[in-house]
Amino acid sequence: MLQRSHPVLASLDIQETVAFYENTLGFRPLWKDEGYGIVSRDEITIHFWHCDDKIFPENTSCYVDVTEVDQLYEEMQQAGVIHPNGKLQDQPWGMREFAIVDLDGNLIRFGQNINSPI
Repeated sequence: MLQRSHPVLASLDIQETVAFYENTLGFRPLWKDEGYGIVSRDEITIHFWHCDDKIFPENTSCYVDVTEVDQLYEEMQQAGVIHPNGKLQDQPWGMREFAIVDLDGNLIRFGQNINSPI
């Protein structure tokens, strides 16, 4: 039944958020206006809704399953977006993961199943 999920994160400025995801994180913009934005990379689509209170993005997060987590971590390190407590590490729940923070404060955790092929 359930097939896919698209996180919807808060944005303080849709234009700036979409530009950040495009220019810093390598996403492709699919839609943007003053109230809503959508970006995509590989098989992932993230939506954004406009808000005026930074408490929303600073208390929001999502998790993205990935392949080649080490390569993605290196890319995000070069972009300077790794969360201070989000360094790449193997977790006891079987995931190799790291976390980034976008310019609004949304936390995005990327993880790969340790037992999955690269």
